[in-house]
Amino acid sequence: MKKRLGLALAASLLLGGVPNTQASSVTIPLETPIVKHEMRAAWIASVVNIDWPSKPGLSMMQQKTEFLKLLDDVQAMGMNAIVMQIKPTADAFYPSQYGPWSKYLTGVAGKDPGYDPLAFMVEEAHKRNIEFHAWFNPYRITMPGAGSTDLNSLVESHPARQHPDWVVTYGQQLYYNPGIPEAQQFIIDGIMEVVKHYDIDAVHMDDYFYPYRIAGVDFPDQATYETYGADRFANKDDWRRDNVNNLVKKINETIKAEKPYVKFGISPFGVWRNIAKDPTGSNTTAGQTNYDDLFADTREWINKGYIDYMTPQIYWNIGFEPAAYDILLDWWAKEVRGKNVDLYIGQADYKINANNAAWTNPQEMPNQIKLNRTYPEVDGSMHFSLKDLNKNPLGIKDILMNDLYKPKALIPAMPWLDNEAPKTPKLRDAARTEEGIALNIEDHQLNQDVTYYAVYRFDGTKKGSTEDATKLLTTVRKTGAEQVFVDETADPHKAYTYVITSVDRIHNESKETREITIK
Repeated sequence: MKKRLGLALAASLLLGGVPNTQASSVTIPLETPIVKHEMRAAWIASVVNIDWPSKPGLSMMQQKTEFLKLLDDVQAMGMNAIVMQIKPTADAFYPSQYGPWSKYLTGVAGKDPGYDPLAFMVEEAHKRNIEFHAWFNPYRITMPGAGSTDLNSLVESHPARQHPDWVVTYGQQLYYNPGIPEAQQFIIDGIMEVVKHYDIDAVHMDDYFYPYRIAGVDFPDQATYETYGADRFANKDDWRRDNVNNLVKKINETIKAEKPYVKFGISPFGVWRNIAKDPTGSNTTAGQTNYDDLFADTREWINKGYIDYMTPQIYWNIGFEPAAYDILLDWWAKEVRGKNVDLYIGQADYKINANNAAWTNPQEMPNQIKLNRTYPEVDGSMHFSLKDLNKNPLGIKDILMNDLYKPKALIPAMPWLDNEAPKTPKLRDAARTEEGIALNIEDHQLNQDVTYYAVYRFDGTKKGSTEDATKLLTTVRKTGAEQVFVDETADPHKAYTYVITSVDRIHNESKETREITIK
């Protein structure tokens, strides 16, 4: 992603255009339906300490305190998932056989931070019933900077130093060579280490496959192509795409063989191909594209079921001439139509009040979200990044908190993974307490059948529809066969009616319990 590095080419340069602030002809609805099922996620980037930790070398307690504050922020904004970068540069935010401890934790690559950050982060996210998407960067070994192309500058135990034949230099960075089968398997094994040992909800990758092209410099893989691909592909670019396709396919297959409920999603650059190159591409003029430059054939992954969700980074404003948000939103919606894949949109919150004139409009981002909701194919958004949201440019954090994301939302289910709803729990009784209204929940189903409860509250003594998203009070993680939830927001002088449902790991929802009214 462009902003998360601050070192890649700016999006406008990639598009080869001058920012266009002309008004778009697209119609933005004044209000959109409040949706009950919507992905609302924020990326938390660790590379160069963008989001967390705020700087390397903090104590364990400082790191934990910062992360808990970020979870509080996510929860306050009505979000239900985070995308946490746990392997930014062939390193790890957990004890790993496939990379050293990240220098973004301690300031020194390979230095143990004294605890397992990934285990801590997953546990704390789940306490709040926030989905945890583990974000991996598969090929990148170093970031640009002093010594960034010197393999010997890496910690001695680094796998790249153990396998120098897997490593290539491109620009000011080192990468694992995507064309070497052993390197591909190494990447898969590194991801599966996390899938097997941690209770993550999804594996996530972004737009860094083959690196963005450097003008006039070809990626140095001719010898690799001649060894592994020339006998099968007359065109080296087709071979490169096949390498990426195979990696994506194998990651998905291996995840599902281990834990069928763990989702796999990718957040590619916002343009698959320009219409000038392919009549089925988008009406855009991007200087680089997924298919032709990053060798990431997103259409292949969608059509062949290699991924569970797609999050294109549509990081431009509505009406931006080289690549308009509205044009690309429509293109991606049609691309996934009828397919077993959820579509979330990558939102460029980092551009608010900091890019071209269009982004100085306080309604640009709210309008993008409203436009998303007019498409049944769009299942929500992922925001880059949490740090930028917390700065609250043009009041976007307030708008999410108090308007667009004010009613809670369940994450959309994925019926191709599992479409069987859990059994209904028992709402045993309820009573007013000093802290609020206490609901006693009884549920003896196995833990894997029920992950959390959805609590619905209706004003007065009559129950309405649980399909009314405004009545979804909150979600509560299941902690045992019996537990108590206290509604601390209840007015002590008002009557309420409650029902509860059980929800599984894939967000299938049970039938509702009997209603209980507290007067």
